[in-house]
Amino acid sequence: MGLLARVSGGWGADPLWGVVYDFLVEHPLVGRPAWALGLHSDLRRLYAVCDEVSELPAGSRVLDLPCGGGVALRGLRSAQSVSYVAADIAPQMLARTMDAARARGVDHLVSPARVDAGALGFDTASYDLVVSLTGLHCFPDPEAAVREMGRVLRPGGVVVGSTILLDTGLRFEALRRAGRAAGLLGPMCTSDQLVQWLTRAGLGSVTLEMSGALGYFRGVREA
Repeated sequence: MGLLARVSGGWGADPLWGVVYDFLVEHPLVGRPAWALGLHSDLRRLYAVCDEVSELPAGSRVLDLPCGGGVALRGLRSAQSVSYVAADIAPQMLARTMDAARARGVDHLVSPARVDAGALGFDTASYDLVVSLTGLHCFPDPEAAVREMGRVLRPGGVVVGSTILLDTGLRFEALRRAGRAAGLLGPMCTSDQLVQWLTRAGLGSVTLEMSGALGYFRGVREA
């Protein structure tokens, strides 16, 4: 695959940005200053989301959507008795996630699933935790994706993640424009829209905390 395609071909072209993103997350000495410079965000916020995976009780089911290159796996422990489904629409991302799972020694807990975020195909109320790290902004229909995340959660289950938002100021407009031009970003949403979508999806105790270009969101599935 040519370099131009990987720069401007979207997620189906195994974009170089995916490799860069994985590297920055896995190498905080480089990633933290790069994250602060480019996104005005603290990379430790992302690590805190991953930690929620490590705190799950035995028997829990996790959905990582979109799994990308598997950065959320940093929260998974090999001795955990959990089921972890890594979901993405791009085969390249699924392969990268499984490579990361094997490198971390957790591949026995991880199952890849190629899915459309707007129509997951999983049973209703089948997951205890949905993790969506820096991926909601990639979806062509983010509202449908949020609705599906809420649908597959069990009562008391949690959705947690981060996304680039539209209402974070002009200083990030160049980032959003470049992402759209490269086919990496979808229509995205504002912070108000995201809170409304989470609430409509049956989630309560919704929180949204801003960190530069990113919003970190969390909600609990109501009974």
